[in-house]
Amino acid sequence: MQISIEYAKWLFNELGYRSYEVVRNPELLYWPFVSVYLGTAYMKWLSNYDQKERTEEFIIRAYKGGTKKATHKSTLPYWKRYLCVKESVYSYWDTKASPEDMEELWSHPEVLKEWTKSGEIRGKVRFSHDNKKRPYLSRTCLCALAEVVSLRFVNGVGPRTGIMGIDYSTAFWLYMELGYRAYRVDSADDLTKPFVSMYFGAAYLVWLTEYEGRERTPQFVVQAYISGPKNVNLQETGPLRLKFMQALGNYEDIKEYASSHFLIEIREFSVLMTYEFFFFSVGIKGTAPFCKR
Repeated sequence: MQISIEYAKWLFNELGYRSYEVVRNPELLYWPFVSVYLGTAYMKWLSNYDQKERTEEFIIRAYKGGTKKATHKSTLPYWKRYLCVKESVYSYWDTKASPEDMEELWSHPEVLKEWTKSGEIRGKVRFSHDNKKRPYLSRTCLCALAEVVSLRFVNGVGPRTGIMGIDYSTAFWLYMELGYRAYRVDSADDLTKPFVSMYFGAAYLVWLTEYEGRERTPQFVVQAYISGPKNVNLQETGPLRLKFMQALGNYEDIKEYASSHFLIEIREFSVLMTYEFFFFSVGIKGTAPFCKR
């Protein structure tokens, strides 16, 4: 924790952290448990520095450069590195969704019940992680397209960004040219936010249903979404198409809805995808209420 001997002595003598005799034996600072003990003590003191409750940013930057440099530009890179490391270890819904979206989820009784049961707290609702520490959505019945293009990883896979694999240029085009402006997209990083990715993924699906002014089949829309509308070949099934159908077969409720309504009203299906994602990603099984007929 890189606590200096001066700080260690001060914590020992002035603040009463005396579980380890660091004054007489400074070599104890090389012991991991001792270092963590004193580092935690120092952070606790910083959290209420000058009798004021301090922010996480203040604590981290002050830990690096002292209280006088907590807002100085010299500690800003340290704070940014800290955020990167924190993101790689712990990813939270709250960093990927707007406060308004989070408040709406917390207001839903079933979401509240599920998150309370799993010990989530406001401001720190956790994603699941795979064995490589990548955040992903672990619940069943995510829409099949998300299964195919991103394997349910929140940040996407390879060149495909986000849960729906929408690239920045496509999202920006949808935003600027087609008027889908519920969310701003200032950079590709915005598309790692699940709500944003699902929103533009659904918008892109809607556009594909009438590509070049013609009503398109579900087969065309799926292939076009995965490979691009210029690369569609309805005479070939292809591995991605087969993978999509296999994934769709795992989600009986969406499969039933899609088979009966896809050709009639894909716009509602795309909205269903978004809301199914919201509810199933937090462990709630069921269908969005406006989709019941």
